[in-house]
Amino acid sequence: MKENIVQKLTSKDDKYACAFTDRIVAESHDTDEWYEYFEDVASLLDHPKSLVRNRALYILAANAQWDEENRFDLILPDYLKHITDEKPITARQCVKALAQVGLARPQYIPQILSALRSADLSKYKDSMRPLIERDMEETEKILMNSGFTEVISLNNIFYFANENTETKAT
Repeated sequence: MKENIVQKLTSKDDKYACAFTDRIVAESHDTDEWYEYFEDVASLLDHPKSLVRNRALYILAANAQWDEENRFDLILPDYLKHITDEKPITARQCVKALAQVGLARPQYIPQILSALRSADLSKYKDSMRPLIERDMEETEKILMNSGFTEVISLNNIFYFANENTETKAT
């Protein structure tokens, strides 16, 4: 039974919490049964433990495809701030997960790309910065190859186009 997802994801038994996260992510590929816990998981984005933040990032990305209620609209700014998380591993996990979010919810691609391109990585050690930069390039490539050929910012309104349509997102 899934009665207290926050308790399970924040368990002191990291092996258990990681396995539980893996189960949720795997099941979320095929079913929306975990989407009902979206707000509970989103509440963990600011958890003091980076491992818990990582779990939340993974689960939210896996459930973006089920977000017909546009709950992601409310958490996207908090999600994007983890591109420059205090822990470089969490920053990397966020950047990688953003590809999944953008593919599931293309309306967020302009915001994601803007956040990636404006991220200040100067606080990271020279050993980690290139890894984060590489992750960012890969995520940008995935999103740009998803059918969105151009992103233009005019007065902070993002326009993006794919082969068949042109769409405006603010």
